[in-house]
Amino acid sequence: MTALISPELVVLDADLGSDKAAVVRRLAGLVADAGRATGADALAGDALAREAQAATGLPGGIAIPHCRSAAVTQASLAFARLAPGVDFGAADGPADLVFLIAAPAAGDADHLTLLSALARALVRPDFVASLRAAGSAQDVVALVEEVVSPKPATGATAATSVPAPASSPAAAEPAAGSAAAAPARRRLVAVSACPTGIAHTYMAADKLAAAAQAEGVDLVVETQGSSGSTPLDPALIRDAEAVLFAVDVGVRDQDRFAGKPVVQSGTKRAINEPEVMIREALAAADDPNSRKVPGSGAAATAPTSGGGRPSTGAEIRRWLLTGVSYMIPFVAAGGLLIALGFLFGGYQIVSDNPDVDGQNYALSWVLNNSFFDLPSASGIEGLNDGFWGYLGAVCTVLGQAAFGFLVPALAGYIAYAIADRPGIAPGFVVGAVSVAVGAGFLGGLVGGILAGLVARWIASWKLPSGVRGLQPVVIIPLLATLISSGIMVAVLGRPLAAALEGLGDWLNGLSGTSAVLLGIILGLMMCFDLGGPVNKAAYLFATAGLASQTSGSLVIMATVMAAGMVPPLAMAASTAIRPRLYTPAERDNGKAAWLLGASFISEGAIPFAAADPLRVIPSMMLGGATTGAIVASSGVELRAPHGGIFVFFAMSNVLVFVVALIAGTIVGAVAVTIAKSIGRKKLDEVPEDAVDLAHAHAHNPAPAVSAPARV
Repeated sequence: MTALISPELVVLDADLGSDKAAVVRRLAGLVADAGRATGADALAGDALAREAQAATGLPGGIAIPHCRSAAVTQASLAFARLAPGVDFGAADGPADLVFLIAAPAAGDADHLTLLSALARALVRPDFVASLRAAGSAQDVVALVEEVVSPKPATGATAATSVPAPASSPAAAEPAAGSAAAAPARRRLVAVSACPTGIAHTYMAADKLAAAAQAEGVDLVVETQGSSGSTPLDPALIRDAEAVLFAVDVGVRDQDRFAGKPVVQSGTKRAINEPEVMIREALAAADDPNSRKVPGSGAAATAPTSGGGRPSTGAEIRRWLLTGVSYMIPFVAAGGLLIALGFLFGGYQIVSDNPDVDGQNYALSWVLNNSFFDLPSASGIEGLNDGFWGYLGAVCTVLGQAAFGFLVPALAGYIAYAIADRPGIAPGFVVGAVSVAVGAGFLGGLVGGILAGLVARWIASWKLPSGVRGLQPVVIIPLLATLISSGIMVAVLGRPLAAALEGLGDWLNGLSGTSAVLLGIILGLMMCFDLGGPVNKAAYLFATAGLASQTSGSLVIMATVMAAGMVPPLAMAASTAIRPRLYTPAERDNGKAAWLLGASFISEGAIPFAAADPLRVIPSMMLGGATTGAIVASSGVELRAPHGGIFVFFAMSNVLVFVVALIAGTIVGAVAVTIAKSIGRKKLDEVPEDAVDLAHAHAHNPAPAVSAPARV
């Protein structure tokens, strides 16, 4: 492997300019002059663009401007020891030690691992002192090569940890001859990530790990960086008291940490004051009202196939949930706009306009009329003209356009979950092809997985350095799109289209007993994991059919929404009926759950389910099944995908919907109240502080009394 740094990339005790832009340009020039980049200006531009996102100055007179750039042909380090120093945004003043870290846009994992090793070394005072004392460029090169040499080292793995967790035998057993076991160490987990995933990601991880060790806390950090990421073992997440997010970008698979107390900041704060963040996380773990990671938490308990790696089933579930979560905004926007279109324009707004071939009223009015030339269609039942008709037409066309992205977005972000950004283009294209060949959302599911796997496979190819820069922007999109979409057209499209057509015919023919059964099944699914994979599967089933606007699909949408509203409403009712069964914090959550349930936010019941799943979840499923059966058998139709009571205007038989919702809420509330009353003491028999403490540490046996000794 070619060295990252060489003497011609080192400048000692030099004046490279009065500001950081000048310094970055001079260092980029060194990289280009050494034949490691195609142009100094392009490299400097990318580095300064990264600098604009967040300053790269660090405490102690250090700066690490860095970027991934298509101009870089070979991963490189350029180093300057400045005299005088230049301000790179650090709180303690100018930097005199500056590393420009230049990585290729499609840099291989080996080079990125070495670059991250340098970033980690910069948090060591001895390494920084050696750089300041170096007498020549060759001395700097030797120092850098020593820390980035590819020797096995515990400090360069994707997961950073401090001494053995309390669950390990070494930590759990007291020393021989000791009078009593030492107090259990407290446990935290963390995620660090920066936009480029090269420097701040790993420096933040090491700073947090060192601070945790000093505080006597067990900490494991997942670094979501460019050199790879090893996901935290679900058991570690489950046993952790709280989670720290030291991130400048979104956290991948955040749902794994759902329900955990969280402290979040950028990577710079984790580097500058890691001790404060550790103490804040411990305090959050002790506070029942602290901020929690949103979501269902289902992923945190996903099974693993060994070695802490997610099982195949868990991985597929993560891919599908990612696609669904990114698809939902398209569904919500498109569905609500279409619902408004029906409200303003009437239900005939999507009917064919006999005066314009191939266009419905909505499209023909949008193309041929305006607010200053309003359409006229008087005398047609179910169709409004004039101002309201034109407004309805506009909403309908916009909603249908948003719905056009439903399957491509689903497929595109499933592929993204598998292959990261290289999977997006092939995924979107195969999704669009699925719509074109009639495979619909089934084609989107299958095609998204196919596109992601193909893109990930092509991304693993070791290409010559001369064409490596083309891999993410040309080679992967071209070949992955050709392969996945070609298979969809030639092999999968027709069978999936036939399956989708058969499913639609069956749904449209549902009535009587079969409709009741479908309502029960959908109700159970919506209440099983409250926003998790099963809930999302039922919701996807409903929203994917909403685009067809058939009677069967509209009934399913109404059934899913009604059942999903039950859990928060039932828990709110139970806290009002028997408040002594709940902690003060749960009673407060119950008050908020009224609005959450009314808005169709099933996650409003998660705090109750997390604290007492065996009593809460079956009770909610019973209530949801009751509501689902009533709505489905009554033929209630809903044209909007979200909104709860706020989209009654898009619903038929509103009174039946409300009756079904009240019935399910009563059944769920009575069931959970009875379940909680059996075999448990009333809370008025136990001091409230003791109950709150037990609730806060329901999944963590570590005694809270040990906290003051470490904080």
